[in-house]
Amino acid sequence: MALIEYREALNQAFAEEIERDPNVVLIGEEVAQYDGAYKVTRGLWKKFGDKRVVDTPISEAAFIGMGVGASMLGLRPVIELMFWSFATVAYDQIVNNAGQIRYMSGGLINCPIVIRGPANGGTGVGATHSHTPENWLAAIPGLKVVCAATAYDAKGLMKSAIRDNDPVMFMENTLLYGERGEVPDEEYLIPLGVADVKREGTDVSLIAHGRAVLTALKAAEILAAEHDISAEVVDLRSIRPLDEETVLNSVRKTHRAVLVDENKPFCGTSAQISTLIMEKAFDDLDAPVKRVCSLDAPAIYAPALEPLQLPTPDRVIRKVKEIC
Repeated sequence: MALIEYREALNQAFAEEIERDPNVVLIGEEVAQYDGAYKVTRGLWKKFGDKRVVDTPISEAAFIGMGVGASMLGLRPVIELMFWSFATVAYDQIVNNAGQIRYMSGGLINCPIVIRGPANGGTGVGATHSHTPENWLAAIPGLKVVCAATAYDAKGLMKSAIRDNDPVMFMENTLLYGERGEVPDEEYLIPLGVADVKREGTDVSLIAHGRAVLTALKAAEILAAEHDISAEVVDLRSIRPLDEETVLNSVRKTHRAVLVDENKPFCGTSAQISTLIMEKAFDDLDAPVKRVCSLDAPAIYAPALEPLQLPTPDRVIRKVKEIC
């Protein structure tokens, strides 16, 4: 068991899958000779060469379209976006081509592509570079959406995503790349669509995905130490497919839920989770479902204000105390 950074866990996943499957190829801006904008692909070009790690021009529509077409012909491309915000210029390729081809071909054509990169605010890059589009993409039948919170999850989920025969949108976070976690030396996979209870609790369920899981865990520590409240933390890991059973089992156990989500609140991921709980576990609730999201405004650029627009442990604690 090694203690490694999130980015290194992803790097290991890529290297292992390239070695295992000759059809896996990494594609994107600066992924090869520059080692990736965030050094996630460090050393892979030198190890595997130009045909397995491919630099592209700055045209997301072109290289995602190329990847979608290549996947339909048998390759397994892993496409890096420098920011998920830039995926909007390739929405047609992602949604109409990758997302619909299995259905429209009657199951004759697969699209085993992974599109990955950071989807987060809080890093001083402005509103145009700070979108969190997992909720947009999860609304499209045919696309799978994954948000890994830890190094362990990042590696196991990425390997499963690469092997999946459907298009997988893999959401990362620049603020997580340097986070360290224990990762096994031996090979392992984490199935898509399986949530994880990161912390057991009895009084309230904190349900989150991505970096918001770390926010929820910090809040849970403070709630236990200072407020005598036992919070369970559920990490969704996958937004689509969604592990409804784990979410509902937790709520039925604690009878209260606070949803922590870096999406904007309007039509965010936590809105879907709230609907799920209200429809299928309403009678188990002892209090209304509460949500802690990013502020409903474009990402703030001012350094002193930007961190405050995201969910914080203090905001989570305040919501918990409203219902506990």
